[in-house]
Amino acid sequence: MSTQREAGLPLGRAGGGVSIRPARREDVGAIASLAGQFAEYMRELGDTSSVQLNAAALERDGFGADPAFQGLVAEVAGDVVGYLLHHSGYDTDQACRLLFVVDLYVARPARSKGVGAALMEEARLVAAKAAARQIVWTVDRRNKGALRFYMGLGAVHVDELALMCIDV
Repeated sequence: MSTQREAGLPLGRAGGGVSIRPARREDVGAIASLAGQFAEYMRELGDTSSVQLNAAALERDGFGADPAFQGLVAEVAGDVVGYLLHHSGYDTDQACRLLFVVDLYVARPARSKGVGAALMEEARLVAAKAAARQIVWTVDRRNKGALRFYMGLGAVHVDELALMCIDV
């Protein structure tokens, strides 16, 4: 992964000085602020879940001795305007490595300017470097804008799978 580079997508959609780089410990405050905006956005769409992601959780789980995830940030004029958190995974059916995107958010003023696409393109490069064959993620069905965005990137909806969980 590049340490910092100007986003250069095949379609040239990222402009305006957007740079993508790996998230660093000093980005925790900015990512936590954006995560709070994301939670508010999801509440506007009807999500009633209690979001626990905050600066302490980000620092503990992303920048401690055994990180559970890695991240990318998008900057414009030195300000973090978006982030993408991911971790590695494995698909036993396809016998291949995966990159699982757990969160992607772009601040409202920076949307429709190629920032999200630049983050996903950098995630693709991270996945390729790790010999992953797929990037996978979940999308809340109420988030129609996100669904349109991902379909525009060429993503396919996997109807055969259902997300399930058990609290531990």
